Amino acid sequence: MAEDLRPAALPTLRLLTCGSVDDGKSTLIGRLLFEQQLIFDDQLSALKRDSKKHGTTGEDIDFALLVDGLEAEREQGITIDVAYRYFATPARSFVVADTPGHEQYTRNMATGASNADLAVILVDARKGLLTQTFRHSYIVSLLGIRHVVLAINKIDLVDFDESTFRAIAASFMEFAKPLGFRSIAPIPISARFGDNVSARSERTPWFEGPHLLHHLERIQVDEDRRLAPFRFPVQWVNRPHLDFRGFAGTIASGQVKAGDDIVVASSGRLSKVTRVISADGDAEEAGAGEAVTLAIADEIDIARGDVLTHPDNRPEVADQFAAHVIWMSEEPLLPGRSYLMKIGAKTTPAAVTELRHRIDVNTLDKLAGKTLSLNEVGFCNLATTMPIAFDPYADNRETGAFILIDRSTNETAAAGMIAHGLRRATNVHRQDLSVSREARARLKHQRPAVLWFTGLSGAGKSVIANLVEAQLHARGAHTLMLDGDNVRHGLNKDLGFTAVDRVENIRRVGEVARLMTDAGLIVLCSFISPFRAERALVRDLAAPSEFLEIFVDAPLATVIARDPKGLYKRALAGEIKNFTGVDQPYESPENADIVLKSALETPDALASQVIGELEARGFITRL
Repeated sequence: MAEDLRPAALPTLRLLTCGSVDDGKSTLIGRLLFEQQLIFDDQLSALKRDSKKHGTTGEDIDFALLVDGLEAEREQGITIDVAYRYFATPARSFVVADTPGHEQYTRNMATGASNADLAVILVDARKGLLTQTFRHSYIVSLLGIRHVVLAINKIDLVDFDESTFRAIAASFMEFAKPLGFRSIAPIPISARFGDNVSARSERTPWFEGPHLLHHLERIQVDEDRRLAPFRFPVQWVNRPHLDFRGFAGTIASGQVKAGDDIVVASSGRLSKVTRVISADGDAEEAGAGEAVTLAIADEIDIARGDVLTHPDNRPEVADQFAAHVIWMSEEPLLPGRSYLMKIGAKTTPAAVTELRHRIDVNTLDKLAGKTLSLNEVGFCNLATTMPIAFDPYADNRETGAFILIDRSTNETAAAGMIAHGLRRATNVHRQDLSVSREARARLKHQRPAVLWFTGLSGAGKSVIANLVEAQLHARGAHTLMLDGDNVRHGLNKDLGFTAVDRVENIRRVGEVARLMTDAGLIVLCSFISPFRAERALVRDLAAPSEFLEIFVDAPLATVIARDPKGLYKRALAGEIKNFTGVDQPYESPENADIVLKSALETPDALASQVIGELEARGFITRL
């Protein structure tokens, strides 16, 4: 039998097309599929019909319609969602993500780029490099893609002019110097007519490089993740019966085999792998990308979200780190606001503690700023409520990437790539105190608590809180009152009333309240605190079951009629800006621990209601 001299098949290439709107991304993918004879006859017939109805190419087939499947996309002639297509040639298999070009869909483009190995960045030869070209190129770089094809499309509309091609390519090369791409391949193409798409074009005799498909078939982009340090994020604890306990997940990087030493990154607890179980049964070993269950020798605490690794090469574990963030929400980033961070299989509350700078995607300049808006990119410091295991994104895309989730809406607010841990104040450690918070509370014969009174200005928060504290004091309870107006004369006198400043105002008060409960006190906090996310942050800061959210509920019409300080009158006249209830929203609690209807009952009755709840919940003893 003759020896098979064919080269070994290259791994599947995951690529995305991106660039500004109407640069021809969908047309290019459609042309590739057509020229590889991957369109069935019925699809081709439907494409011809759709081209007459929705097409933009006259009597010719509009190949973009093959990919733009959404009706809204066909009607507008743009790509909105990320469309994935799969095809293969004798040399290689491909997974192609067609991503949107419009600025408002940059978040969709980032989604498509997150798993790609190579980016095809399209440029309209008539328009040259545009803002979206720069934005997409920068995001591609941030997301770890190191190989780029600069497809200068519609070269037919500039009469296949070599100087136009050379000028655009030179400009992009200059812009991309700091982005760290390992390869950039400029190629002049006409996606509509197929020039230099899957065959060399006779109309560009001056171009000596390969056509697009030839380049895609042969480029080496694979970085063997099996050679990287072993990382295994636990997705599920598998315990079908008392005699078996395994940890299921997909290996992010590296390899593992039975007998290997293993460590839980966050706790440092050591054990040994006894079995590696795949879908086909026990395996000798497994590597990056394989879904397996690991059984270990010891009964140690391991939960969903923990990362298992070899003891001699561990990830970093920290609760503070710096990261690049792509903001994906219509609501701006508010430093100090509590979000949910999902990294691997772990979810934990987190906040941006500092926006160090924004990025100008046109120049890559670092700009000062206090917030990020939709589609903006920034470099931030973040803090989590518990230490997490991670690698820098540049070292491991699986364990260095995260998303931020809005706690109120559950929408994805941002995508992030960790740059490094923050090792500031590494010489500062928590002091082990001789007197515990429990001992202080026992001495006071009470349970510590944070009583958080929230509601509109004029709802009666401070009046009721004062009456509650007076009753507690009369009973011998140890209390502290933190009032919104009072703290702005001291602790928070540097803050204004913008959304960013309001978030920081509540964060600081939450930290003070937590310290006071450590002293065993019942802390009464009277703050409008208009945002649910900030109230959730304060709840997270408090010890479990020690935080009571008390909603002093009064209709807007009632508090405007009361207007004890004349603030609503001034706000409605435009004299006060960012006033809650007038030109800034108040997000009512959805599951308050106590609801006080201040428009229906007297303050004394409502204060007694709070005292009754504190007795029922065991914070104070009944008289």
